Amino acid sequence: MYNFYAFLDRMKYIRRWSLMRSSRDENIMEHSQQVAVLAHALAAADTELFGGKADIPKTVLYALYHEVSEVMTGDLPTPIKYFNSEIHGAYKQLEDKAADKLLHMLPEPLSPYLAPYVKADAASYEYKLVKAADKLSAYIKCLEELKSGNDEFKRAKESIEKELREKRMPCVDYFMENFIPAFLLTLDEMEDLE
Repeated sequence: MYNFYAFLDRMKYIRRWSLMRSSRDENIMEHSQQVAVLAHALAAADTELFGGKADIPKTVLYALYHEVSEVMTGDLPTPIKYFNSEIHGAYKQLEDKAADKLLHMLPEPLSPYLAPYVKADAASYEYKLVKAADKLSAYIKCLEELKSGNDEFKRAKESIEKELREKRMPCVDYFMENFIPAFLLTLDEMEDLE
C-alpha cells in the first residue's frame, strides 16, 4: 500500500492566509489548481506572444505540485517564512525533507516520474513562471477579498501588485492588463460582455 496520493488528497485541509481574516477560506489544493491554470496561461502567452521557449507541460506540472510538501509542513505565513534568511533557509530544508518523504510513499518505478515536479528546479524559467503565477493567485485572492468589502487585504494587494510589476515579465504584464480587470466584474457584468 502506498500513501502518496492519500497525502496529496489532504491538501484540501491545509488553509492558506491563516493570519488574515478572510471572507472565504482557501486551501492549498484549490490554490494549486488555480496556480496551474495561471502558469499555463503565462507560459502560453510567453511562448506565443513574446517568443519565449518555456516547456509548457513542465510549467503546469511544476505548478500542480508546487505546494505538496505543505501537507506535512502546513502553510507557513509569508511574514514568518521570509522574516529572515535563517528562517527561510530552515523552512526550505523542511520542505525538501517533506518532499523526499512524500516521494518515498510511491512505488519505486513511479517516483522518477513525479520527483522532478515535486522537487522542481528552482533555477529554471518554468519555475519562475510558476512563482509569477503563484503571485497572481495571491493578487486575485486580494481582489476577491477587497471586492467583498474586506479591507484586511488592502496592503497585501498593494505589495503583491508591486512585486508583480517588478518581475518585468512581459507575459505577467500582459495577463495583468488583459485578464485581471475581469476579476473585478460581477457575474452579470461578465455576461454582458459576451
